Amino acid sequence: MALNNSQYNALMRKYEERQRRNRREQEARMAEVYRRLPQVEKLDAELGAQGAACARRALDGDASAPMALKEGLSELRRHKEALLREGGFPADYMEMRFDCPDCKDTGYSGGRRCHCFERARLELLYAQSNLRGVLERENFDTLSFAYYDDNETLPQLNMTVAEYMYVVVGRCKEFVQQYPDKGTNLLFTGGTGVGKTFLTNCIAKALMERYVSVIYLTAQDLFSALSWNKNGNEENDAEDHIMDCEMLVIDDLGSEFNNAYVSSRLFYCINERINRKKGTIISTNLSMNMLQDAYSDRVTSRLASHYMNIPLYGADIRMKKRQSSGD
Repeated sequence: MALNNSQYNALMRKYEERQRRNRREQEARMAEVYRRLPQVEKLDAELGAQGAACARRALDGDASAPMALKEGLSELRRHKEALLREGGFPADYMEMRFDCPDCKDTGYSGGRRCHCFERARLELLYAQSNLRGVLERENFDTLSFAYYDDNETLPQLNMTVAEYMYVVVGRCKEFVQQYPDKGTNLLFTGGTGVGKTFLTNCIAKALMERYVSVIYLTAQDLFSALSWNKNGNEENDAEDHIMDCEMLVIDDLGSEFNNAYVSSRLFYCINERINRKKGTIISTNLSMNMLQDAYSDRVTSRLASHYMNIPLYGADIRMKKRQSSGD
């Protein structure tokens, strides 16, 4: 999601601190070289003097000054690099070193936010989001198969629910590892409490640990955000981020108040993200037939052709947990 002003300023202060730290470290390396190789300090002084002299010549109208400066500086730099190597230093030892060479620790590259800024943004939002506590509890490491029945074989599966869930979890882990090269969209269907939301949280946390941008919204929150922007606003931030994030999680589709407008916005969201090659995970209590009845043929057509449908089975796990804790 978008950063507010205080969050943005906090990130930019970190970049400023990084720049100051790198400048101090460069100055310390330069001082070390000057102590051990005084002749390098003299060369640096000469480099500065030549640059200043060339600038004065150029201001006086000497068109040959830039070329003369380039040739003179090149020779001095080669001499300096040779002295550094002879003194046991790398040739670039005195140069500024950046945590991110692409943006030179400014946060921006080519007029756009750098990938390092996006990573820092995601880390900040993750740390400050309500999902942090949920994802610390609900992830692949905490997932337990103990609540899935391992006795009765289901005819439609020819295996127990527990055996099936081992397969499903393995497939979800593969999805994360291979994302986005071998599939970007998942559809979890099944009754209440069978683990749909837990699995989406597992995938969300694993993707966020790879610095994939994830936005998690209940269906109600999604349509509220899209509806709020339907008349447009200054930056259209909510819709922009919903459409542009690398992974959008829509939880509990079908729980929202549905009408023709909601159906059209759902199609727009699904179709637009497919066109932009962005990933989407949807969980719903509705079957494909029920989704078709609730929304439209266009919606179910996109889901059928662009999503991996993973149906889940079994009893309500939350009910089992409550019963277990009551015992």
